Amino acid sequence: MRAEIVSVGTELLLGNIVNTNAHYLSKRLAELGHFVYRQTAVGDNAKRLSEVLKEALERVELVVITGGLGPTQDDLTKETVAKLFGLDLQLDGASLQRIKERTGETVLSKANQKQAYIPEGAIVLPNDVGTAPGCIIEKGEKAIVLLPGPPREMKTMFEKYTVKYLEKHSSEVLVSKVLRIFGIRESQLAGILKDFFESYENPTVAPYALEGEVTIRITARARGKSEAEKLIMPVESEIRKKLGEYIYAEGDTTMEEVVIELLKKAGLSISTAESCTGGLVSSRLINVPGASEVFKEGVIAYSNESKKNLLGVASETLRTFGAVSPRTAIEMARGIAAVSGSNIGLATTGIAGPGGGTKEKPVGLVYVGLWLNGEEKAEELRLHGDRNWIRLRATLHALNILRKALISQSK
Repeated sequence: MRAEIVSVGTELLLGNIVNTNAHYLSKRLAELGHFVYRQTAVGDNAKRLSEVLKEALERVELVVITGGLGPTQDDLTKETVAKLFGLDLQLDGASLQRIKERTGETVLSKANQKQAYIPEGAIVLPNDVGTAPGCIIEKGEKAIVLLPGPPREMKTMFEKYTVKYLEKHSSEVLVSKVLRIFGIRESQLAGILKDFFESYENPTVAPYALEGEVTIRITARARGKSEAEKLIMPVESEIRKKLGEYIYAEGDTTMEEVVIELLKKAGLSISTAESCTGGLVSSRLINVPGASEVFKEGVIAYSNESKKNLLGVASETLRTFGAVSPRTAIEMARGIAAVSGSNIGLATTGIAGPGGGTKEKPVGLVYVGLWLNGEEKAEELRLHGDRNWIRLRATLHALNILRKALISQSK
């Protein structure tokens, strides 16, 4: 079915909370074969909510509403939907009993009783982690699903009770495969994969920019998951041929997870020495569960003194080439590997800005040093953006340089 999501709550419009419900529901509805055409947020106002629902029902067969099912006066969703469809609200005994059990009250207040009233003829959706039940109202070929606003309550109710209903009313599923890409700009990607973006209808191929990287989403529509996956496979294969090593992972897998797994497989340990990234590289690595098996030590050597005293960078190197140089990056990497007894030393040094740059060494110049079992190299980066963006990009580049070195060594 074609679907729209309506999120109810003035707090959404004021920016007091982030609308994670719409994000979650859009993804799950697509997976279940219901295609979201529009998302709307509306405040706790019966007139405006009614207008939004009338418009949505003119466009689609399924409307999913979150929020406005609670005990307070501004919780108006059920009342508004019932009025729109000309339905009375009726006390649901099972919901009333559930609310009593959850609140511990034998005699409920009028506010809590309010939650147990359901539009007549509606399918009740129990709330296993809160008090307000949801419901599904059918009117001809149209259906409205009412879910609570708190994300934990909404997700539990959706997965336990709503999914079964939606599966019965869908003849297709939508399956996506996400390829994660680093080392190529979105504009370059658009040129390489132009034919895929423009020509394919099922599956579709689309790029999405994330923080510092790009993803490709291949999405197929079919009667079942296995059929959709068969449609995706040849397209994915062709994209992989074109992009090669730029593809570093699938799905939600991060760069640091890939690196940690490669280190474990190779039986290698790593330590980091960071200047401009200020601990971001080590932080990303130790975010991965099990990183302690391979990660030994991380040093933030921001000053020249710390580079000399902690890592053994030669005074002559700093005097002749400067702190931001390939020679310094290599000596930092070599030094941290020696100090920690690691197989690998990974180092960063650069100018993150906004000040400190010169014509010869501008803001955004970063060197990544790598020492891997005696082999050493440095790579130069020319990055653009504000201070935090340069530090983030430098971190991702450092991890990617290590990733490629580990893959090359394993061949």
